[in-house]
Amino acid sequence: MDSILSAIDSPADLKKVPRKDLPRLAEEIREFIIQTVSKTGGHLSPNLGVVELSIAIHYCFDSPQDKIIWDVGHQAYTHKLLTGRRKNFHTLRQFGGVCGFPAIAESPHDAFSTGHSGTSISAAVGYACGRDAKGENNKVIAVIGDGSMTSGISFEGLNHAGGMKKNLLVILNDNEMSISPNVGALSSYLNQILTGKLFNKMKGEIDTLLGVIPGIGKQLAQFAHRLEEQVKGIFVPGRIFEDLGFDYIGPIDGHNLDHLIDAFENVKNLKGPLLVHAVTKKGKGYKPAEDRSPSFHGVSPFNVETGDVLKKHPSPPSYTAIFSETIIKLAREDEKIIGITAAMADGAGLADFAAAFPDRFYDVGIAEQHAVTFAAGLALEGFKPVAAIYSTFLQRALDQVLLDVCLMNLPVTFVADRAGIVGEDGPTHQGVFDLSLFRSFPNMVVMSPKDENEFRHMLKTAIDHKGPALVRYPRGSGSGAALDEKIKPLEIGKAEILREGKNAVIFALGCTVGPSMQASEILKKEGMDIGVVNVRFVKPLDGKAIERFARKARLLVTVEENMLQGGFGSAVMEFLEEKGIWNVPVKRIGLPDAFIEHGAPNILRKKYGLDAEGIAETVRKTLALDAKILQKAV
Repeated sequence: MDSILSAIDSPADLKKVPRKDLPRLAEEIREFIIQTVSKTGGHLSPNLGVVELSIAIHYCFDSPQDKIIWDVGHQAYTHKLLTGRRKNFHTLRQFGGVCGFPAIAESPHDAFSTGHSGTSISAAVGYACGRDAKGENNKVIAVIGDGSMTSGISFEGLNHAGGMKKNLLVILNDNEMSISPNVGALSSYLNQILTGKLFNKMKGEIDTLLGVIPGIGKQLAQFAHRLEEQVKGIFVPGRIFEDLGFDYIGPIDGHNLDHLIDAFENVKNLKGPLLVHAVTKKGKGYKPAEDRSPSFHGVSPFNVETGDVLKKHPSPPSYTAIFSETIIKLAREDEKIIGITAAMADGAGLADFAAAFPDRFYDVGIAEQHAVTFAAGLALEGFKPVAAIYSTFLQRALDQVLLDVCLMNLPVTFVADRAGIVGEDGPTHQGVFDLSLFRSFPNMVVMSPKDENEFRHMLKTAIDHKGPALVRYPRGSGSGAALDEKIKPLEIGKAEILREGKNAVIFALGCTVGPSMQASEILKKEGMDIGVVNVRFVKPLDGKAIERFARKARLLVTVEENMLQGGFGSAVMEFLEEKGIWNVPVKRIGLPDAFIEHGAPNILRKKYGLDAEGIAETVRKTLALDAKILQKAV
């Protein structure tokens, strides 16, 4: 039997497939995604859950004329397969390959580049207003998951859209609710009535007839509307959306293509804001993903037959695992420690903490702004909140960190996992802005460990500090450093001098310390004397160490996995300017003024000169250039 998927290179090709064959296409797509992700890694469960939903959307609407906006974007693999990226899908999340999230630079069918939750409805409202301003009539569709609905911006978008009465469709992909066959059948029947053109035409005609009855027509029409809302409220759990100005349709079985297509065909020409509620199952069609959905949300390469993640070479525990163990140990010693996460208990390393201290753990949902201000309230009550939020997601709460924590100098610890180059998740997830952002905040202490042992001491340092503190650390395994039995605070603002040097001194931060030491060894074999300092603290800086080496070395080099603009290197140059030290050049090594693409971290570090060879080459070239300049000056 010929493959249906192999003949689809665009939504136009999909529309040629007989409707009766669409379930077979869904099976092929699932198998294709499973086989690909088993090799590349990626977001499996959420994508398996929206195969039928994605097919129905593209079967009924006309992308790219109709704008389909995927919230978060880790549910867009089927969308990519149906919009011309099937042949290159084997490069998913690989350097130079297909992005794991929607990206407008990759395809005209990706209406909005995304990777953070909650943005789709607001973007859709913008698209709808722009469309109307231009006098066009294309459709605008936002596809958003139930988890993203906990994000404050989602409700801001719903509120705006409902008030403006623009024509747009929000599809709520609800993969947490269960739906029984009876409820599904009743729901489908009600939706055929509620979304049918005949029903809506009759509604309009009844309104007109009641309205012309002398004296009481208007009151009768209002009573009819109230009765309709009460009846719908009994059967349909969508009152909140109705109250926000949306016509609500659902819930619909999100794996029944006939129901989905009928619903979309019925609503596509209706006026005003509409919300279709589709109930799906994460991991649908692949038992390991269905049974262990959280483990397969984002998964490394795995064995398709068993679902087991492929074993890698033995490696030290990850920084996340070290955080999990350490925060539990510290919390046993200090009952004021509170753990907070924004829907990332497992990913951020707080799942075991939640099990150990259920009364001292809070998952606030995808609501980073609320998480930060909530932490501020706890701090004002005398507690020591620890907010574990990925670096890339903490950016969403900048105002709250600045004005709700730093302004009052509150003892809130921010644990920024996935700082620096993250890798295959790409530009929306690279944690390469936090140093530039948070070192500019008054009262904030910013630190980053060279290894997992130092990380444990930094965590203690941050929690004991009487003001706000940020500890940033990388994704993945540590270096295998031996762990001290006793965890004790470090002296804030004190660097660690690892190696003296006369030709140049490298001031390295966090995960760049190891490669900097290796670079020093490489250059030592070439006859160069290169010192290395483990900075530890970006704010406050160890001014004494910087000043001492600035007066004795020919060159200072700063290394950081962060954007150069406003980062650690900039802080060093600002310090030298303030002290009036002009005699030593400074060479900064970091990331350029650009968004960092997706790819394996080792490939990206090599590309941007952040591996040992790259650091050594930069130092080598800078010292040679400096020698030429000095020679000319003489």
